[in-house]
Amino acid sequence: MTNSPSHRPSAALLAIACLVCAVALGACGTKQDALSPAGAKRFTVMLDFFPNADHAALYSAIAHGDFRAVGLDVQPETPADPAEPLKLLAAGKVDMAISYEPELLLARDAGLKVVSIGALVQRPLTSIIALEGKHVTRVADLAGKRVGTAGIAYQTAELRSALQHAGVTPSSVRETNVGFNLIPAMLSGRVDATIGGFWNYEAIQLRLAHKRTTVIPVDQAGVPTYDELVLAVRDDEAHTRGQDLRAFLQALTRGEREVRVNPAAASRQLVLANPTLEPKLQLESIKQTLRATQPAAQGKPFGWQEPSAWAAFGTWMFSQKLLAHDPGAGLPPFTNEFLPGQGL
Repeated sequence: MTNSPSHRPSAALLAIACLVCAVALGACGTKQDALSPAGAKRFTVMLDFFPNADHAALYSAIAHGDFRAVGLDVQPETPADPAEPLKLLAAGKVDMAISYEPELLLARDAGLKVVSIGALVQRPLTSIIALEGKHVTRVADLAGKRVGTAGIAYQTAELRSALQHAGVTPSSVRETNVGFNLIPAMLSGRVDATIGGFWNYEAIQLRLAHKRTTVIPVDQAGVPTYDELVLAVRDDEAHTRGQDLRAFLQALTRGEREVRVNPAAASRQLVLANPTLEPKLQLESIKQTLRATQPAAQGKPFGWQEPSAWAAFGTWMFSQKLLAHDPGAGLPPFTNEFLPGQGL
């Protein structure tokens, strides 16, 4: 989403971002890539939503005993309210929260002391989706049409930026808050398109229902790329629990490899965790999501967070007035310190 204000990162933000890998947030001492503590320590992870394909690596690592092998008894928890994970994390109710890069930046802007230690999904899933028959094959075709949103401020900003990038006057588009009823709003004809659905979930759901669609991920519509899902911890624990965090990410990396080798088994594990899931949809979603779980940069480990991408997206959020404070003015919002092969 390129906006009329420049989205080029400030020099200060870029400098901080490029140095972030050299900043040791964890008091890990020497790097320990082989960890096998004798006892399993309880480690709670608050999900961003109900268990789904985005969490396949987590549930695979649990099922295969990868976390226990490094001394962690990982317990996923489902939030009663999807807006709560980072608040619960900051309050000390859980050890880790899965959230979204935009949400983490918003939380930090509001004063929550949280930091991302790894990317679970490394590019945007959020997309503009339209059903065939609405004559939307590109962003420019949204002019004069009704677009449903989930009422999330940064997604509204993404839509506005995408329209401007396509040369469309945002006021020519009628934005309608449909909450999380994105698919029903399209199927009923209430809106011509939506923004907020994921290309690895809602788009697949529609395809499996034999609906032909146009799907435009926001990072293909002029929005700076970002990590859709990140793993957040409290700032203080990034300083004091380096060994646990490094162990968690090592086990999660094994889980991701297991998903890649056997997506069907990973799908079955998810359905066991959440019997309300539709197995065919989950399996297809896992297969499609695999391409978004690997870093764009060659040679980087699973979970890698690209400094320049964080800088650009943080600057974009600030330019959109989504953030009151320049995210480059303080400590970096993320670290790669605890990823396998990284750190001191």
